Amino acid sequence: MGDAKKRAVDKFRADLTLRIAKRLQKKLALGFIVFGVARVDGITLDAALSRTLEKNPEIVQARIVLEQAAGKRLVFRSTALPDFKIQGLAGLQGGKRADEPTLRPFAFARGFFSQPLFDAAVPASLRRGNIEMLIAQQRLNVAIVEQLHTTRIAFYTALYNDSLRALGEAQRERLAQNVTTQSERYRAGQTNRAAIVSAQLLERELEPRIQEVERGYEGALLTLATTMGSADDTVRPDGQLQFAALNYDVASETSTALSQRADLQLARLLVRAAAEDQRIIEAQYYPALDAVVSGLGIPVTVRTANSGSALSSNDILSSEIAGGVAFTWRVIDNGRVGGQVARQRAIREMNEISLRQIEANVSLDLQRISNNFRAIEGRWKSLNAAVTGAEQNVIVIQRSLAEGLSSQLEFRTAESSFLETRSALLSAAYQQNVALAEWDRATGRYFQFSNDRKVP
Repeated sequence: MGDAKKRAVDKFRADLTLRIAKRLQKKLALGFIVFGVARVDGITLDAALSRTLEKNPEIVQARIVLEQAAGKRLVFRSTALPDFKIQGLAGLQGGKRADEPTLRPFAFARGFFSQPLFDAAVPASLRRGNIEMLIAQQRLNVAIVEQLHTTRIAFYTALYNDSLRALGEAQRERLAQNVTTQSERYRAGQTNRAAIVSAQLLERELEPRIQEVERGYEGALLTLATTMGSADDTVRPDGQLQFAALNYDVASETSTALSQRADLQLARLLVRAAAEDQRIIEAQYYPALDAVVSGLGIPVTVRTANSGSALSSNDILSSEIAGGVAFTWRVIDNGRVGGQVARQRAIREMNEISLRQIEANVSLDLQRISNNFRAIEGRWKSLNAAVTGAEQNVIVIQRSLAEGLSSQLEFRTAESSFLETRSALLSAAYQQNVALAEWDRATGRYFQFSNDRKVP
C-alpha cells in the first residue's frame, strides 16, 4: 500500500506539473504573439471615439459624399443661370474664278445665348440644391452616430469580457490552490484519492467558460479595431466598467430628441426634398419665358453669294445678329408629366409616413430604456449586497475544507454561487453602460458625449 500510495502521489505531481507547463506555454505563446508580432495599444474610450471619427471608413465615405453634394447643388442651380453656346465651321472652298486661287480656306461661327425670364421650376430648384447639401451633412451625422455607437458598444463588450476573464482566472487560481491543498492532505494521509480527483474536476470545469469569454473578448477587439479603421493593429481597451445611478425626465428628453436627433432631421429633409422634386416636375405644366440672342459671323474672305457679275467686288457678305423672347407652353399633357408627378407624390407620402413612425417611436424607446435603468439599478443593488457574503462564504468553506471539516460538494456549491453572483454583478454594470449608450443615441447626444461620469 505504501508503494502504491507513493506512485499515485508521483503521478499526481507529474500531472500537475504538466498542466502548469501547458499554461505557461500558452501564456508565453500569447505574449510572443502580442509583443513580438502585433502592436498592442492601450486605448481609452475617448481616444477610441476620436480615432473612429478620424479613420472610420463609413465616416470617410460620408465626407466624400458631402463634397459631391456641392456639385449636385450646382446642377440644381444651373436652371436659373444663362446658357451660351458657340458653333464653328471651317474648311476649304474650291473653284475657278478670275484672279482667285483654286482653293481658299473659309470659316464662320454661330452663337446662341438664352436666359430664363420666367420658369416655375427655378425657385424649387434653388431650394432643392440647398436641401441636397443639408441631406449630405445629416447623412454624415447619422454615419458618425452609428459608428461611434458601434465603437462604444464594442469597447464596453471588450471590458466586460476582460473582467469575466480576470474573474475566471482568479477562480482558477483558487481552485488550483484547493488542488494543492488536497494533494498535501493526501500525502499526509488525511484524505483519499477521490478528494484530489474531485478538486481537479472542479478546476477543469472552469476551462470552457474561460475559453468562451476569451473568444468573446477577441471578437470585441476585432469589432473595435475595424470601426476605428485600424484593423491591422491590436488594441487593448483601458478602463473598467462603472455603474452610476441615473434618472432622466423622459418628457423633456423626448423633446430634446425630437429636435436634435440626426436621423429625424435627415427624415425631415428627405420629405422636403421629395416635395421640391414634385414642384420641379409640376413646373412643366406652366409656360416658360426665355430671352434669346443668336448671331452669325462670317469673315470677309468667305464668298457667300454672287450677284451674277464676274467681279469679286460684287460678291455679297452676310453676318447677322438677332434677339428676342421665346415662349414655351405645354398645352396638352400626354400623361408623361402627370405620371411623374403621381410617382413623386407617392414617394413624398411614404417619406412622411416613415417620419411620423420614427417620431412616434422616440418616446416609446426612451420609456423602455428608462425602465431598463430602474430594473438594472435594482438588480445591481441586490447583487452588490450579496457578492460580499458569497465571497466570505467561499473563504470560510475553503478553510474548513483544508481542515477536513467541509466537503468538496459544499466548496463547489459555494464557489459556483460566488462565481454566478460576481458574473451577474459585472453583467448588470455592462447592461447599464449599454443602456446608457442606447439612451445617448436615442436622445441625439452623441455629439455631446463624455465618459467623465463619477460612480456614486
